[in-house]
Amino acid sequence: MAKIVSVPARALVSYVVNPTARLLLRLGVTPNAVTVAGTVGVLIGALGFGARGELFWGTVIVTACALTDALDGTMARMRAPSGKFGALLDSSMDRIADAAVFGAVAYYLAGQGNPYGGMVAALISLAFGQVVSYVKARAQSLGLDADVGLAERLERLLIVGVGGLLGAAGLEWGLPAALWVLSLLSVITVGQRLIHAAKSDVTP
Repeated sequence: MAKIVSVPARALVSYVVNPTARLLLRLGVTPNAVTVAGTVGVLIGALGFGARGELFWGTVIVTACALTDALDGTMARMRAPSGKFGALLDSSMDRIADAAVFGAVAYYLAGQGNPYGGMVAALISLAFGQVVSYVKARAQSLGLDADVGLAERLERLLIVGVGGLLGAAGLEWGLPAALWVLSLLSVITVGQRLIHAAKSDVTP
């Protein structure tokens, strides 16, 4: 199943990420340090800026720090062989960062009177975004394949980022609209992953 972010776009990200990953490894920076630093940055952007209504800077900081999700994984692959703890740490930090982003958005929209039901959409996006990741991880632990879906983590962050920029530009409907689109895509993605995992189950 094709993702929203196309292969060429991901290749462009890799073109930027790979040289940065090599440089950081040469400097002695570990993938785990990048993971934690990225999460701290997301927390600052989401809670320190986004929740207070500073949507532009909140979006910029969160987006920049969220890109470390690609960076630390690239560093880990280049550093191979590596242990399993890094993968666990990365997944754990991703869940914390996602909760901070959507929690901050819901808090901000609640303070604005919940325009267009945006707070509800933010909470739906948060809940189903967590389930999207859980289904894939749980399926893999059971030997099933659930690596499909329209909205993976990168797509989810990009969509809410676009909504944040629209809101920062003075378009009140922009952030709620992005969240409603994201909530729908997240629900669809959960369904896609469950169906694909069921089809991959070859147990008689």
